[in-house]
Amino acid sequence: MRHKNSVFHQVLAHVPWGLFDRLVGEHNADKHVRRLPTKTQFLALLYGQFSAASSLRGLVSSFASHAQRLYHLGAKPVKRSSLSDANAQRPCAMFAALFAALVARVHPKLARQIGECVLLIDSTSCRLNCRSENWAHFSAGVCGAKMHVVYDPDADCPIYAAITPTRTNDITAAKAMPIRHGATYVFDLGYYDYAWWAELDAAGCRLVTRFKTNTPLTIESERLVAPGGPVLSDRTGYLPARQTKNRNNPMKCPVREIKVRIETGKVLRILSNDLTSSAEEIADLYKRRWAIELFFRWVKQTLKIRHFVGIGENAVRIQIAVALIAFLLLRLAQRAHQLDCSPLLFARLVQANLMHCKTLAEMLQPGPEPPPEPDHRQAVLQWA
Repeated sequence: MRHKNSVFHQVLAHVPWGLFDRLVGEHNADKHVRRLPTKTQFLALLYGQFSAASSLRGLVSSFASHAQRLYHLGAKPVKRSSLSDANAQRPCAMFAALFAALVARVHPKLARQIGECVLLIDSTSCRLNCRSENWAHFSAGVCGAKMHVVYDPDADCPIYAAITPTRTNDITAAKAMPIRHGATYVFDLGYYDYAWWAELDAAGCRLVTRFKTNTPLTIESERLVAPGGPVLSDRTGYLPARQTKNRNNPMKCPVREIKVRIETGKVLRILSNDLTSSAEEIADLYKRRWAIELFFRWVKQTLKIRHFVGIGENAVRIQIAVALIAFLLLRLAQRAHQLDCSPLLFARLVQANLMHCKTLAEMLQPGPEPPPEPDHRQAVLQWA
């Protein structure tokens, strides 16, 4: 019988293993390692994300149950203690670098089309147990990590991610993000910082966000809007000249205030440094921010990022990086095989058939119909 690779093996075919080995060497990830190489650690964690493992013990047991098929992956069953030590000690920067390399494969045209690129910025919190208190303490009895993401809604993938304790402000993490010149950035009130806005404006970026309720605007001009539409007003003006008594506002360029009534009846004050586009276009850009919320829900519910198999900072950073890598591998596999189904359905089929030996296309084919149930009533009549 002709050998068929498992579904897991076919998804892993999109990992750049040559680059992976080079990153392992650059970060000395396998230095003084005798039993559990980084590749096996990576495969075990990926298996845990795809199989929705909720604990380290369950991950190791389930991974070992497929020992015969691990040979074709270049891996072996792992011990719980060895995997725990690897998650605590191996450099998380290596997995972050692998994530960055896969981003370039998912969205190779980003650099050439940056002028038309819309990037969404937001963060989501992940609850941790109290054993992570030494690094992720937030308040009494509450510990957590925060994932800061720059998301491209057109490519449907993240292009940047950073992990911090929950107590870190969103704007602090945003200032460490690389700025892509000429891109459009859409974000919410968590990134309300005039100095950072001035940096984006100086880089030729278009920004779309919301006004705080207590932020005044010195009106210079006002545009006509269509009566009866969702746009209530479109005005151009200047932000306050001073942030406090002793600090000047570096955001000195004119901005627009667009008031929009949304479906719930709430009125939003949208801010943008784009003085030429229509008010409807800017309002639609802010509405696209919902896409990153859907991405966070997808990652948490489908890849079970809410369950962590380690308590240390390094282990949590590695698992979140591996979860994002799993997301990108699913995108690459679905695109390469041109499978006509939703990303959510494809992810669920991969989870259900992870170690089955079938092609990715065969997952979408309906199984054989079950045989008809026997008519027991007819049998009773015959005996009668």
